[in-house]
Amino acid sequence: MTSRRIAMATIASILLLTACATAPELVEEHPPIVFVHGNGDTAALWQTTVWRFESQGWPRERLHAIDLPYPLARDDDSVAQPGRTSTAEHMSYLKSEVEQVLRTTGARRVVLVGNSRGGYAIRNYIQNGGGDKRVSHAILGGVPNHGVWAIKGFREGNEFSGTGPFLTALNAPKNAAGDEVTGPVKWLTIRSDNNDKFAQPDGVWIGARGTPTRVSFDGPALKGATNTVIPRVDHRETSFSPAAFEATYRFITGKAPQTLTIQPEAVVQLNGKVSGLGLQPADPNSGNYANNLPLPGAQLSVYATDSTSGARIGNAVHSKTVGVDGMWGPFAAQPGVQYEFVISAPGYTTTHIYRSPFPRSSNIVNLRADRLAEADKSAKSSITLTRPRGYFDAVRDKMRFDGKTILPGVPPTGAGVSTSKINVSQDGIRPLSAEFNGEKITGRTWPVADNHLVVLELTY
Repeated sequence: MTSRRIAMATIASILLLTACATAPELVEEHPPIVFVHGNGDTAALWQTTVWRFESQGWPRERLHAIDLPYPLARDDDSVAQPGRTSTAEHMSYLKSEVEQVLRTTGARRVVLVGNSRGGYAIRNYIQNGGGDKRVSHAILGGVPNHGVWAIKGFREGNEFSGTGPFLTALNAPKNAAGDEVTGPVKWLTIRSDNNDKFAQPDGVWIGARGTPTRVSFDGPALKGATNTVIPRVDHRETSFSPAAFEATYRFITGKAPQTLTIQPEAVVQLNGKVSGLGLQPADPNSGNYANNLPLPGAQLSVYATDSTSGARIGNAVHSKTVGVDGMWGPFAAQPGVQYEFVISAPGYTTTHIYRSPFPRSSNIVNLRADRLAEADKSAKSSITLTRPRGYFDAVRDKMRFDGKTILPGVPPTGAGVSTSKINVSQDGIRPLSAEFNGEKITGRTWPVADNHLVVLELTY
């Protein structure tokens, strides 16, 4: 072989080796992210977080929010309970979802981002399920890592007990330094300074006002992790607020996001799951607790509405009978238009959900059919204002609901509830508006006597 051929062969070998070395890095420039919701919650809570990642150029197909079929924890983790998920089942479900994402994307590792109870599954998977080899970064927002309470002898079978077997094992030192996290995964915790209802030294939010929980404000912090504090955020805002997104993005990428503003899309495609309540959604006698199971046979209609009056603009712009997968779309939404989603199904109240305009596409616009509470059946109309991605704080937030600045059910201090309900005692149909820190939404009253209820759902 001539010297020229030798040189060319050497260059080709170097280029091949360089390609092999850099190809995985190129693939991992935007690693797949799996989002894990909290107790009783749904994948839909990650909607604005996903939008913010997309607004930085993160590919939509690499952003995956899971939907645990039965999202509530057991009262006692070791005792089977219908419609509830154990820590082992929760971890197994997450592990399966991660493996599917890795197969689909061809990536070597994923990033896991969890809120509240979702962080328990992440920690359990990394420590006990082989996740240390599948996960590069773990971000835990508002996770009660040392318990919601840590009282010896008090409900220690519950996974939220800081002195119970589950958290005791997770928090056991991993090395001589006493680290509570499993390597080589990089860990970030995000907590509030003092406004997280599940990291309080007093038991007010667990129904035991005046009783010490033996958990402090820094309960979500973990030794060996990067621990970040965001002032005044509430329990859910530790994951779903713009400030939480900034901390998360910076931790994954090593740089600040270009913007915290969600960038609008010209074409908006929406989809999601219609779910119900109880052990079997189609059985009204199986309970009224939350699930993330499909509700086949439910009827879904979507109406464009006037943002000032809440009145419908014309006929339904989308209708569908939900199939076995529970999906109600796809639906091509118009940017800047407010919509009313109407769900009807046997055993449920006709549920009217009013939503402010959608700036971007989403396949996790999940909708839940509801039932009238006994206490609301005497009202002329029952309207619930809900903020899924955060709580209401009467001191911190500027709020108005049907003209009231003091929202029913919202305490004068602290961020502890995410819903407020007004039962109207007058006959007739009229507009009803709510405003939260600049986001405004208007719906209409619907008669309880005709088996209707109304939900005004905030986005931010």
